[in-house]
Amino acid sequence: MSTAALLSFSLIALLTVVTPGLDTVLVLRTALFTGKRAALGVVLGITLGCLVWAVAGLAGLTALLQASELAYDVVRWLGAAYLIYLGAKALWQSRRAVEAQDSRPVPTAGASLRVGLLTNLLNPKVGVFYLSLLPQFMPAGQPAWGAVLVAIHLGLGLVWLPILIAVAGRARAFLVRQRVLLDRLTASVFVALGLKLAFDSSAG
Repeated sequence: MSTAALLSFSLIALLTVVTPGLDTVLVLRTALFTGKRAALGVVLGITLGCLVWAVAGLAGLTALLQASELAYDVVRWLGAAYLIYLGAKALWQSRRAVEAQDSRPVPTAGASLRVGLLTNLLNPKVGVFYLSLLPQFMPAGQPAWGAVLVAIHLGLGLVWLPILIAVAGRARAFLVRQRVLLDRLTASVFVALGLKLAFDSSAG
């Protein structure tokens, strides 16, 4: 694999990691309203979810998402339902937090990991991303390079997302004054992303 191809992939992977999206919202929200430990659990879950999709992509399993509209739609609807559930649950908790002096339970690291994992596993576009991008950079007859490219993408995420957590930690004291507003705003984003995923029928 040429150095130019490796650098090109790294740049594209970096852009996909730093571009604000569902993962960014999920990590920032957790860091702001729950804390660093839970946010790191979400990051680990996101990484594991991407790893599962990447392995499936390298094995050719995610080709089913492009070949079968039904398979894609099933994953898409499950993902949309899960996002809407997360948003609705967060909106309900924000309402109860005001009534109960913000005494909501703090999720465990395991629970946070599951949220990050399920959010990615139920997003078919993550699988399509690996299926469409990796083959363009993998040298013919050298499948081992696929693992290298996946490691680069996941490594960039493991660097960038903790940076967001650190930034959120510094801003937490200031933003906590607007906690309820931000809580409901980010929760509404989950619902909006879920609806967007539900009505987005494109498999690639």
